[in-house]
Amino acid sequence: MHRAAVIRVGAVLAASALVVTACGEAPEETDAGSDGTDFVGCMVTDEGGVDDKSFNETSHRGLVNAHDAGTISEVQVAESHSTADFEPNVSSMVSQDCGLIVTVGFMLADATAAAAESNPDERFAIVDFQYTDEDSGEPVTIDNVKPLVFNTHEASFLAGYLAAGYSETGTVATWGGAKIPTVTIFMDGYYDGVQHYNEVHDADVEVLGWDKESQDGQFTDDFSNASLAQQYSENLIQQGADVIMPVAGPIGESAAVAARDAGDVALIWVDTDGYESLPEYSDLILTSVVKGMDTAVQEAVEATADGEFSPEPFVGTLDNEGVSIAPYHDFSDEIDEELADEVAELEQQIIDGDLEVQSDAAF
Repeated sequence: MHRAAVIRVGAVLAASALVVTACGEAPEETDAGSDGTDFVGCMVTDEGGVDDKSFNETSHRGLVNAHDAGTISEVQVAESHSTADFEPNVSSMVSQDCGLIVTVGFMLADATAAAAESNPDERFAIVDFQYTDEDSGEPVTIDNVKPLVFNTHEASFLAGYLAAGYSETGTVATWGGAKIPTVTIFMDGYYDGVQHYNEVHDADVEVLGWDKESQDGQFTDDFSNASLAQQYSENLIQQGADVIMPVAGPIGESAAVAARDAGDVALIWVDTDGYESLPEYSDLILTSVVKGMDTAVQEAVEATADGEFSPEPFVGTLDNEGVSIAPYHDFSDEIDEELADEVAELEQQIIDGDLEVQSDAAF
C-alpha cells in the first residue's frame, strides 16, 4: 500500500479546493467556496491516480467543473495505487463530511457496495459499474448508489470501422488492461466495426488482440504494467498492425511509445480525446472513443447538492452524447472523404436504431 503526504493544489483550483491523499490518510480540511456553498465532492480513484490521462482524470474533472461552477465548495480525492487501497480509501472518504462519494471503476464495486450498506445515510456514485442480480443478471438498485455507465461499444464500433478503412496493411489491433466488462465492451465494438467494414467493402481486414466470439484476447491483467503493455504493442506491430486501440488507462501510453518507435502506426485512444490528453503523441491519434464521465460526474454531484440524488443509472450512449468518437484532428486530411461520410452515416444509424451494435458487456 502506498502512503504519501497530503498534497494541496491551491494553484490549480481557486480557494484551495482540491485535496489529494494516498491510501489511509485523512485529507486536510479546506475552506468553503466563496459563494457560501458547503458541499464536499469526494472521489476514490482506480489504479493510476487522477493524472492517468484516462478515466480517473476525466471523472475527477467532473468534480473540478462542479466546483468551478460554484455548485460545490470542496473536492477531496483518495488515490488508489493498487487494489489493496480500495477499501481503506473508501472508508477514509466515509469518515469525511462528503456530500457525494464518487468511486471510479469496475474494480471498486465491492468496496462501494459494502460501504453503502454499512452507511445508508451516505450517498455514492460509481463510474463504470451497474449492480445486477447474481442469478437473473437483472439490474439491482442500491438506494444510496448511483451507477454511471457507458455503452462504449457503440462508439468503438465506429472506431473499428474507421481503423479498417484507414489501415494500409490490412491488420489492426487492440489489447486491454484487466479483463473486465468495461474493457471488453470497447473491444467488442471495435471488433464488430472492423467486421462490418469487411462486409460492406468485401475486404478482409484482420483484428489482432481480441476475438469477440471466443471472448479471448491479450490483457496485461492490470492498469500498471507499462513494460508488458509496450511489449504487447511492439509484438502486434511486428505482426503487421498499423492501427492499435489500447484499452488500459494510463499504460495505454506504452502503445504510443511503441507506435512512435515503429513509425507509420496510428493509435485510437479511449475514455478521453487522446489528442488533448496525450499531447506529446497527438500526431499519432487517429481518433478516440470518448466517455463523457466528466459530464456524468458533474451532473450527479450537482443534482445531489441540489437535494435531488437518485440511484437511477445514467447510461451513456451515442444518442445522449454520453459516448462519442473524437475528431480526426491531424488525420483529417489523410482520411478519405467517403470513409468519413460512411462513419458519420453509421453513427446516425446507431442513434436512430436502424443499426444495432451488441456486446454482452452492454448496459
